[in-house]
Amino acid sequence: MSDIFIKSFNRPFYLDRCISSIYQKVTGDFKIKILDDGTPEKYLDKIRKKYPDVEILLSNSYENKVKAIAANIKSGTSINGFEIPTKFWYDNVKNSSDYIIVTEDDVWFTECINLDELKENARKFNIHLLKLGWLGNENERKYLNLNSISENLESAQPKDLLLMNKKLMTAFFHNQYKFFTILYKLKAVNNYTPAKYWALNSILMGFFKKEYWLEIWKDMDGKVDEKKQLINAAVIYKKHRKNPNFISRLKKEVMKTTFQSSATNSYHQYGFDFDVNQFNYLINEAWLRNDFDALQNFPKDFSLDYFKNFVSEKINISEFEKWVEKFRKQYDDMGCITK
Repeated sequence: MSDIFIKSFNRPFYLDRCISSIYQKVTGDFKIKILDDGTPEKYLDKIRKKYPDVEILLSNSYENKVKAIAANIKSGTSINGFEIPTKFWYDNVKNSSDYIIVTEDDVWFTECINLDELKENARKFNIHLLKLGWLGNENERKYLNLNSISENLESAQPKDLLLMNKKLMTAFFHNQYKFFTILYKLKAVNNYTPAKYWALNSILMGFFKKEYWLEIWKDMDGKVDEKKQLINAAVIYKKHRKNPNFISRLKKEVMKTTFQSSATNSYHQYGFDFDVNQFNYLINEAWLRNDFDALQNFPKDFSLDYFKNFVSEKINISEFEKWVEKFRKQYDDMGCITK
């Protein structure tokens, strides 16, 4: 069996979409486990009723997060989206199957895959991370050595990464002792070099050997420290770099995420008159009433016009559109396909 973990926070309309996509597109022996950090109980009850085989686990901060959501809706009190239950995630993954998927509520499957076959191939080819999606970003191809290893898989060895011990990798990513600056002046690195290390990780769309995921997420200390993740990944990859299949990927992407919503106002504040928390609340309530179809426009993202039907009376639509455009542009600039 393979465990599929879905990290969830107060977007049951996307969570519903994510779970439904798994049952539509994923076959094999698997168990879905929701790692929830504050979705109000009335929404989770609907998820439980609709998907009785799905296990919902609640974080230690669950009750406080639910209260924060209620206070936000009542009086506009801010929700601290940076209080992250990383230990909760880590402990559940630690006690899980040998191979795992760890994704989030606003990610869904778009193509069919069989997890038993993926696990068999991961063992056969000694794959520690099999990427199932990369946001359409084909710019990274020039930084990878891609070689076919089966009908559906290709190895994805990163090119020209500096691989050092943990102390030096930390100095590199944080420019301690002006280490990065010195390398830059020597033309050994450029401004894009740190981003190349994402070849070693996948936050939302990876099929992992459990031990590798645990190494990447070690010592997160209650926050998603992406630099620390890449440092950890580089250190472990250095030990396995002779394995050409250590990082591999499907030849065709099978997962997609949204570029139209965020979990809280703590993220992506652009100065527009748009309240993400209020937006999510309005959609959540419409979904709870069965007015909102979680699979509208599937397998593409929800259409903006569909969202507008449920929020136009209380959300400034022009500001919402500006926010979405700014949100998309961040990823467009990185080479992702956001539409």
